[in-house]
Amino acid sequence: MRVLVKGAGVAGLTVAFELATRGAAVTVAETRHGLGGNASWFAGGMLAPWCERESAEQPVLDLGRDAADWWEAATPGQVTRAGTLVVAAPRDAGELDRFASRTSGHRRVDEDEIALLEPDLAGRFRRGLLFSDEAHLDPRQAMAALHDRLAAMGVEFHFCADAPAVSGFGRQIDCTGMSAVDGRLRGVRGEMLILRTPDVSLSRPVRLLHPRFPLYMVPRTDHRFMIGATMIESQSTGPVTARSMMELLGAAYALHPAFGEADIIETGVGIRPAFPDNLPRVEACGSTVAINGLYRHGFLLAPAMARQAADLVFNHDGTKELAHETVGQRRSA
Repeated sequence: MRVLVKGAGVAGLTVAFELATRGAAVTVAETRHGLGGNASWFAGGMLAPWCERESAEQPVLDLGRDAADWWEAATPGQVTRAGTLVVAAPRDAGELDRFASRTSGHRRVDEDEIALLEPDLAGRFRRGLLFSDEAHLDPRQAMAALHDRLAAMGVEFHFCADAPAVSGFGRQIDCTGMSAVDGRLRGVRGEMLILRTPDVSLSRPVRLLHPRFPLYMVPRTDHRFMIGATMIESQSTGPVTARSMMELLGAAYALHPAFGEADIIETGVGIRPAFPDNLPRVEACGSTVAINGLYRHGFLLAPAMARQAADLVFNHDGTKELAHETVGQRRSA
């Protein structure tokens, strides 16, 4: 079976892998010059389904709990399994209790254990939550590794070009995100910073709770830290705003004063597609399957949605069109 995947973001790459693994001949078409520039490029890369449950529905946990295993199998060596540490300033202790009441899969840690987990945070926080089964990856490195593996498997990539003629493909997978023609989608703007400082080391993502400016910080290589992210109901692709910059930097400084002297080496904005309920969908109609609405959970939920899309393709005779069907929330219920 020949399948055309439109879009080389995290949804397109993951479904291409699922399809190729099952024996499909896959072509990926991307209108951009390369892997960069889409919402996936500016993601945090946190594989944190238990933390995300604090503000997300149960399907996010159900669909995302196996994401770290999927990424480790598809891109060996890219996943760091060190958990997630959630902390709050003493004056915001109520935020920590609220977060704990809305999540599972964690245990409480005191000041001494926080110092053992993250020595550079010693003495800064009295209490925290450790989600030990969570993981993280560098989205850009993971996407590059997945692209290379797909190419080695025989997947064809067409960058900076319109999609090849569709007549030669038995199925199409639409993973074009906000470019898709779907009036139900809205854009949610996420802004992020990358800082570099040799004066702080972190082993895992750290979430700093704050009633107005919650922050997550994800360690990268070479003393770099990704800080994010805002959630603004807007499809504007303009630069990071001064307000967001001040909020993110202020929260980073609250986590550790050394970030006040860090170099700002990159700012970025990603527009994340979301349906009204903020849950993703895999929808089939005719010969096309669409994956969309990953919202802020791209790397976490893309593997599960890719499996569902591949199931739809392979569970139907190649000579028949796919009946209209939606999966996602239904299968995770």
